Amino acid sequence: MKLDAKIPEGPIEQKWEKHKFNIKLVNPANKRKFEIIVVGTGLAGASAAATLAELGYNIKAFCFQDSPRRAHSIAAQGGINAAKNYQNDGDSVFRLFYDTIKGGDYRSREANVYRLAQESVNIIDQCVAQGVPFAREYGGLLDNRSFGGAQVSRTFYARGQTGQQLLLGAYGALNRQILKGKVKMYPRTEMLDLVVVDGHAKGIITRDLITGKIERHSANAVVLASGGYGNVFYLSTNAMGSNATASWRAHKRGAFFANPCYTQIHPTCIPVSGEHQSKLTLMSESLRNDGRVWVPKKKGDKRPPHQIPEEERDYYLERKYPSFGNLVPRDVASRNAKYVCDEGRGVGPTGLAVYLDFADAIKRDGKQTISDKYGNLFDMYKQITGDDPYETPMMIYPAVHYTMGGLWVDYNLMTTIPGLYALGECNFSDHGANRLGASALMQGLADGYFVIPYTIGDYLARQPYEKPATDHPAFVEAEAGVKSQIERLLSIGGSQTVDTFHRQLGKIMWDYCGMSRTAEGLQKAKGLVQELRQAYWQDVKVIGSGEELNMTLEKAMRVADFLELGELMIDDALHRNESCGGHFREEYQTPEGEALRNDEEYAYVAAWEYQGENQPEQLNKEYLEFENVKLTMRSYK
Repeated sequence: MKLDAKIPEGPIEQKWEKHKFNIKLVNPANKRKFEIIVVGTGLAGASAAATLAELGYNIKAFCFQDSPRRAHSIAAQGGINAAKNYQNDGDSVFRLFYDTIKGGDYRSREANVYRLAQESVNIIDQCVAQGVPFAREYGGLLDNRSFGGAQVSRTFYARGQTGQQLLLGAYGALNRQILKGKVKMYPRTEMLDLVVVDGHAKGIITRDLITGKIERHSANAVVLASGGYGNVFYLSTNAMGSNATASWRAHKRGAFFANPCYTQIHPTCIPVSGEHQSKLTLMSESLRNDGRVWVPKKKGDKRPPHQIPEEERDYYLERKYPSFGNLVPRDVASRNAKYVCDEGRGVGPTGLAVYLDFADAIKRDGKQTISDKYGNLFDMYKQITGDDPYETPMMIYPAVHYTMGGLWVDYNLMTTIPGLYALGECNFSDHGANRLGASALMQGLADGYFVIPYTIGDYLARQPYEKPATDHPAFVEAEAGVKSQIERLLSIGGSQTVDTFHRQLGKIMWDYCGMSRTAEGLQKAKGLVQELRQAYWQDVKVIGSGEELNMTLEKAMRVADFLELGELMIDDALHRNESCGGHFREEYQTPEGEALRNDEEYAYVAAWEYQGENQPEQLNKEYLEFENVKLTMRSYK
């Protein structure tokens, strides 16, 4: 299938404005005749639902949490990027665009990224108007700090809880529309299948997580904003409930899945402490503004950090990357942490950690200043580890955090299924092979507040007002398929828990398709995942029934999807014979250990097409064209 990204003609700085004028509109009276389903109520979903309802559309919004306020967007700590140039330090829309393209290792679509940079300036105004309490300077202007991959300060923040505050702003806007009756909210409800009628997305099948009731929902269009798939790795910074079911089931209905191997390893996580853990905790990248990363120069040095003199410390990021120092992009910082630990210079009980030290910042600025910036993060670290970061350095190590891959979308954010849109982390569009810090919140809100309200109208203006009845054969077939899978899982009666299989999958993925990959390791991982999936359907134990609250069943369905998606991630990593961003193949690196791209053969989006149960997926390619930035080796030195 030829992938048409529908990128508008003309200079890049004019594409979006011209496109907004050229697309078809739905007049206000007719908007009331359309119904749109929004799956997910994090930043992308809540902002989309609120804005579409404000325009007059009727919205059904679904989330598996008990409230939209519990979406995983609240976990974003450090900030949100915008090219406001309040610091007067040389920032601009083009610089944000360039930094994002470069940070993604030249594997993202120029037109989408430029639009993101343009809309970033509007997002901040929107959120301030909603009452988001961004940090301010003494004179009252909004404050900024720096994040990785940039030499300007463009990150707006609300202490260490920016995601939570932004979500509360979107949640307030959403609640306004719920009160007006324009949004009908379905909490504790999970999407289990997409309904496609005559080639168009026209509804979903859901399960009430409290009662177990399977329901059909019809609409004129479907918007997915259901987040990423990092929990394939079992241990990640994602909430335990975060999953890929909505996007994966849409993929099996015909939506192409793009770049699944592009997973981000965040360098600033609290290290793994033992087998008892089910998730990991992120320490915000913002800490790298003032914290200095170091390890002992000598291997096996187990002295407490305060006993290691300055001349025996290796501030390796500052040494290797003097221009960016501790604020190199996440993939670079993560790989370098792995290198020094592999050399035997890691710290802590396991040797799989490095220090993030605030002693110099506290000496320079004072404890109160550091507390004002990061106090809640320091408190969280102390509660988890028992160590006080004001007195002793934090210990950090890389962990799975974000997924740059996702459903393929065109410039309008439509998938390969007409009428199905994907926003935020569940699409692939803006971050290439590596996401810069503070760009996830920017993308989610840009998609929800400023892109989808325009582009979905272009589709609906060409569609009839009537939506299919829920007794249409397509709904009957989809519901039967969902019920069949539930019955199959409940009937196995095996001897191993769902978590046992999930933990095994996570270890395979981390060991062979994690921070670094090899062809040999990926081949081995593929066989191991296939064996694990076969064992899963023969020996998993799912207790309870389908007609009740059954969290074991919920997770069993999600892990079934992870087992399939994990294999596709491996296939994608295996076919891409290069290193770029978060995809690091050990066979393809420079003598200095940096990622070695192959632009002649792999400057494309890999969009995978589902071919059926246990069948190899079909690879489709969208070739990337770079007209405004020059393809060069990334350098942060």
